[in-house]
Amino acid sequence: MRLRKGLGLFTLTLYGIGIILGAGIYSLIGVGASLAGNMLWLAFVIAGAIAAFSAMSYAELSSMFSRSAAEYTYTRNAFKREWLAFLVEWVMLIGSVVSAAVVALAFGGYLSFLSGANPVVLAIFLIAACSAISYLGIRESAIFNDIGSIIEVAGLVIVIVVGFFFNSHPTHFNPFEMPSTGLEGILAAAGIIYFAYIGFESMVNLSEEVKESKRIMPIAIIISLVVCTLLYILVSVSALSLTSWQGLAASEAPLSAAVDQAFPGIDYIISFIALFATGGTVLVILIGASRMLYGLSNSGSLPSLFSNVGYRRTPHFAILATGMAAAAFAIFGDLKSVAQLTDLSVFIAYLFVNLSLIALRKSDVKRGFRSLTFRSVPVLAVLGAISSIIMFSTFGMRIWSVELQIIVLGVVVFLVYRLRRRQG
Repeated sequence: MRLRKGLGLFTLTLYGIGIILGAGIYSLIGVGASLAGNMLWLAFVIAGAIAAFSAMSYAELSSMFSRSAAEYTYTRNAFKREWLAFLVEWVMLIGSVVSAAVVALAFGGYLSFLSGANPVVLAIFLIAACSAISYLGIRESAIFNDIGSIIEVAGLVIVIVVGFFFNSHPTHFNPFEMPSTGLEGILAAAGIIYFAYIGFESMVNLSEEVKESKRIMPIAIIISLVVCTLLYILVSVSALSLTSWQGLAASEAPLSAAVDQAFPGIDYIISFIALFATGGTVLVILIGASRMLYGLSNSGSLPSLFSNVGYRRTPHFAILATGMAAAAFAIFGDLKSVAQLTDLSVFIAYLFVNLSLIALRKSDVKRGFRSLTFRSVPVLAVLGAISSIIMFSTFGMRIWSVELQIIVLGVVVFLVYRLRRRQG
């Protein structure tokens, strides 16, 4: 049984906007402010530019290959090495599962702000609920996501409007004041809040459930990234004009703390909106992660159990596995470290996706979109590969150590299953 094609351009674009926005601005703006200070907006600009390089590679490759487990498909077609393709997708899969845990913890933080309950317990409850919704079907999940996306955009618009039009004390904010750590602090902030741009790569893993995917997917990726980048810049400037960067850094619910400076009591409204933003994002991340697992299984790289599609036409065992893994990561409860681990996983995958496009530039595979090219060289893909390598330096040895353990685990999983496949 195949997956159901139930997504069009509007729904797919809302999916992209929802997963990108909720994955960062509501959860990590405080962490970013602690590093970049008043120049947080510049960190968002840098991260957005880096995201655009790789996004264009995804857009072109998605117009060539419409398959789940997108990174696996791109790398396999470019380099003809199953082990390499598996490891790239494995790293991306783990990164997606971890990112679901990050946003779930952010959800727990906002709901804890409202209820006083344990944020980790709330995060695990959310993951379970989102897994159940994902099981129902892609159309049903899309409805929940559409509602959440519209609400979360409305919440960011409120922050922007309050900051620009109802702020009576903006004089403390100097947008060009360098942090004490200088450019290094801004780049470190960009490395962490890059998490706010994660999501466009998850869109391509829904290719098998999108109508006219090769035409629609590139358009949806571009629109989603442009809309989110503009909102990020405006929100960061608005929030810092409402409160100090120290205030943002110290708050469990940073955007709520910002608007509370102008309208005491409205912070509860923003926290309520943030619940929809982060909750909807966890849903779409888990959907994307389950499709990665489904795609790896469907390609023969993992047991066929995970490509089993039930009567709801969803990969129920893949959904269960990714949900349980996300809940396990959420138990750690360290938002910053878990976000950094996600970012590093994503940068590794981006490196190989960009290299894949460079390798496939002269292939005769028909494509519906072509990124910026100069003398047959995909310029943005080259910049994407270089920027991914540069961003590697922003992560400490502890994060790299965990990432290497994930890669080693992937090697073991690949070799064990390959051996069993040969014996069977």
